[in-house]
Amino acid sequence: MPSFLPRSGEEDVRVLIIGLAPGLRGANRTGRPFTGDYAGDLLYSTLVKFGFAKGIFEARPDDSLELLDAAITNAVRCVPPENKPEGAEVNTCRQYYLTPTIARFPNLQAIVTLGTISHQTTVRALGHPVRLFPFSHGGEHDAGGLRIFSSYHCSRYNTNTGKLTTEMFESVFSRVRGYLNDC
Repeated sequence: MPSFLPRSGEEDVRVLIIGLAPGLRGANRTGRPFTGDYAGDLLYSTLVKFGFAKGIFEARPDDSLELLDAAITNAVRCVPPENKPEGAEVNTCRQYYLTPTIARFPNLQAIVTLGTISHQTTVRALGHPVRLFPFSHGGEHDAGGLRIFSSYHCSRYNTNTGKLTTEMFESVFSRVRGYLNDC
């Protein structure tokens, strides 16, 4: 599954959003991360609200949505069985997909991790021990020249159960926008 990039290219990416894996009915079907499943509704409306995207998200890869200063990728490149990646798959994808993806962006300043698995594999991809960068919703960690912002995943399950509210999710991106504005 390819990353979703701004039209202006990799050099304009200042924040990388890292999800878990392509959804079977979403990105795997449409070819664009978080497109075609519920998680995209919350993610893309939040990105538009905080100036990381413009246009209208219509859950189709040919809609008018464009990313600004941001790129979106996943920790695991392929749809995992039962939407639950195994450790070996996460490790392999980190080595051959996530680490090289992060390295593609010369002006990257921040990463938003969506969920515990995404957070932990990102910390490892950056060469740090997970125990020094524990996951918590709304957590922030400086990792070398990058700031990691962590959020619960914007899945329908998390929002339906109240684990993640729109306000909680937006607060993470509000802090990301503030951080980038101060850089």
